[in-house]
This record gives sequence, structure tokens and C-alpha cells, in this order.
Amino acid sequence: MNKILLLIAMIPVLAFSQKQEDLRYFISKDSLVGVKNQAGKIIIPAEFKDYTGIKDGESVPEGIGNETILFAGGKRNDKYEKNTFGYVYDRKGNFLYRPYLFDNGADYFSEGLRRFVKNGKIGFADRNGKTVIQPSHDFAASFNYGYSVFCDGCDWEKTDDEHPAIVGGIWGVMNIKGETVQPLSKHSGKDIDIDGKYYPYSFQYSGKEKNILQFFEKYNKIISAVHYVNVYNEMSEEERKLLFEIVERPQENFPYYQINTYDNGKRNLAAFDDLKFFVSEDGKKVFTINYEDKMIPFEKWLKEEIRQAEEYQKKHSNNPNKFKNIPN
Repeated sequence: MNKILLLIAMIPVLAFSQKQEDLRYFISKDSLVGVKNQAGKIIIPAEFKDYTGIKDGESVPEGIGNETILFAGGKRNDKYEKNTFGYVYDRKGNFLYRPYLFDNGADYFSEGLRRFVKNGKIGFADRNGKTVIQPSHDFAASFNYGYSVFCDGCDWEKTDDEHPAIVGGIWGVMNIKGETVQPLSKHSGKDIDIDGKYYPYSFQYSGKEKNILQFFEKYNKIISAVHYVNVYNEMSEEERKLLFEIVERPQENFPYYQINTYDNGKRNLAAFDDLKFFVSEDGKKVFTINYEDKMIPFEKWLKEEIRQAEEYQKKHSNNPNKFKNIPN
């Protein structure tokens, strides 16, 4: 077995963030939810409706290096705010923001940022609830490959689809700093195509970070093979090639680099935790996470992915993108 994998296999599954104060939900007589600390002091009053089955005394999840608490239900004496879902507080009980409504719930984190709504405008907050991009646009898409598409003066049009269409307005593209970026007149293969226009490759790396990405390049073919084994249209080797980029760096309560995986068209494959990786601050330990935010050593994850790919291929021998367990 590869020496790197041997090292990773010996790493125990670690807690994702530093140990925080144990906070617990409590339920009032009128069935509203709040939060107390371990001494029984009320941190957040019981004002929130619950549709998720929270139990009295249940621990508040610590999340992925995240200092916030999401209430997914409405609030007592709630005032309707368009395109919002739930409320986010910090663990000290301070209200932070109302998440943007997406897919019948609170917006997901994409490249470390989540959309929120204030006074009808959309902004972006990080895992700790800090506002990274001020709410200033009528609409903004989640970040992908370092960019978000936004519009001003646009409106929502009802359609037969699950999600309404956005029409009209003036459209633009912004970077992770919230700055509007103009398309390129000339472009290279590393630049990204957004609606038929090209924008500059936005990632920059130190020598250490380039070494981290080299680890994933080494496993590009095998990760690609397990990912595309169940795709029914035949793909060339170039089409199956994956891209790996660092989208978050170590910070308080998050001592990891997050590496997202993108397909050949630079579409994020890590949007819902698939093909999302985490590397320790020293660059030596590699993990993925499961849907319960539990960290899994890379070698253990890859072994299971290979097993599932082989099982799938046995049952679907006519799959066009044949899985081959290629040694690294």
C-alpha cells in the first residue's frame, strides 16, 4: 500500500472543530424551542417553531467548524420576509441573519459561504456567521469556481417548475470579495465559461498549497473512475478528468483546508458533500465527511468507493464508463 495511504489509515477520526460549550435545546409549554447552556441559563429564548423533531434537552450540533445555530422553523410573531428560511444565531445568543430560501430549506454552504437576506437584498456569510459580502443585490447565485452570478432590478416569474425563473434586470458576475468582474477578451483553458463569456481563473496558491493539490492529482483517475462508473453516456478520458481547488483555508474553529472537486466544465461536484475533502493545517492528514459531519480518513473512504463501484459494475455490466482499479 502507498506510504501516504498507510499514514492516513493510522489517523483516528477526529472531531471537526475545537470543543465548544455544551448547549441544549429546551421546549416551552407552548411547544416553542430555545437554547440553554449547561448551567441552565437561557441563551436564546423559546420563540421558534420546530418542524424537525427536536427533543427537550437535545444537544445543539456543533457543525463543521461553525459557531452558529440554525432554527429551521418560523418564529413567534414572525413577520414574513420574502425568500428567507429560518434564523441563524451565534452560540452566545446573538441574532446574525436570515438564510436565503433554497430547495425548501436554508441555503447550503458553497465554497464556504451561505446566502442570506436583509431588506430584500442578498449577501453572503461564512461558517462563523461573519458577513463576507454585504447584502446589495436583488439576486445572487451560490459561488462556483470562485464566482457568483448576480442581478439587480430583476424579478421572479412563476413557472410550472419547482423553482421560479428570474427575469429582467441587469446581470453581472462577482468574485469572492464581492467585486464585479468583467469578462476576458482573450482566455485560456484555465478560465471559466459563465453564460458564454470567460472570466479569469481565480485561485492562487502557495508552494505548500500546491503540494496539497498534488495529492489529489495523484488520485485523479481513480476518483474519476468511481465517480463516473454509473454515468450512462460514454465519456472520453479528457471529459472525465477532475479539477481540485482549495476553497477554504484554516481559520478559527476550522483548522483545515477544504478542497472541492469540479468536473471538466468547472461545475462543483462537492455541493452536497460528495467529493469534498479536508486537509489538516500541516498538510499531512486527508479526510472526507459523511452526512452526519463525521470525518473519515481518505483511505477508508476510497476503499469503500472502490467497493461500491465494483459492485455496481457487476450488476450493470453494460455501463459505458468501465471502472478500472488503477494503482497510483
